[in-house]
Amino acid sequence: MTGFDTFVMVDWSGGNQGPVKPRADAIWACVATRDGVVAPVYLRHRQMAEAWLADLLDDACTTGRRVLVGFDFPFGYPSGFGAALTGTTDPFALWHWFADRIEDAPTANNRFDVAGAINLTQGGRGPFWGNGLKRDVPGLPRTKAGYVNPFVDRRVAEHRAPGAFTLWQMAGVGSVGGQAMMGLPVLARLRARFAPHVAVWPFEALDRPVAFVEIWPSLTVGAAPEGWIKDAWQVHSVAAMMAQMPGADLAAVLDVPPTPEGWIFGIGHEERLRDAAA
Repeated sequence: MTGFDTFVMVDWSGGNQGPVKPRADAIWACVATRDGVVAPVYLRHRQMAEAWLADLLDDACTTGRRVLVGFDFPFGYPSGFGAALTGTTDPFALWHWFADRIEDAPTANNRFDVAGAINLTQGGRGPFWGNGLKRDVPGLPRTKAGYVNPFVDRRVAEHRAPGAFTLWQMAGVGSVGGQAMMGLPVLARLRARFAPHVAVWPFEALDRPVAFVEIWPSLTVGAAPEGWIKDAWQVHSVAAMMAQMPGADLAAVLDVPPTPEGWIFGIGHEERLRDAAA
């Protein structure tokens, strides 16, 4: 689980294309090695981000570098959800389920419609809530009024991470539900494109050149210094932190039993991460 020489952190977004001028609440990425950190990159939309990541991974596989890529969105859902949709607890089946149904373009996507369609299969009052569109979406309430969730509200990891938001929220501040729904299809495509070079934590042993890891920068990263955009500061900080962690410490943080819900890098090791960041 050690031996990585390149660390790439990605702050994701479920929204539409950002402006030309870099801004917060968009996609940011940062690359770090043991020698230093490259300036964060602003990526206006997911298609641009996917192409950027594909080029980076292609270069890494060609040159024989080991790369750990951290994504700031959940890799799995609370217990029971995946099996309800796919008939199996295999987390990758859920990735492909979303990849087959999500339609994504720089200026529009169907994440709210997919959330509403899922709700209709589960009684029509949950698990998703928060319609951010002007039009009504069948099955997707705008608020939690009358909301009924047939599944548990949070993953085990989120109970261990104070301040983490629930995956069922699709709109509003902290709406990680949209980020995951728009991110998992990208991971599914990258994993398929670079098979057998990619391993996904904590579902698979990290014995391949590329590792995908779920991160949550707010676990350890403080407020951004003056002049920094928050998202750029977060990916910069986490990339630098991981690049400077001793191999034994990194292995300890990654030593987590497989769970179809996924896990957040650093939970239970917050002090170790803060020491590395310092």
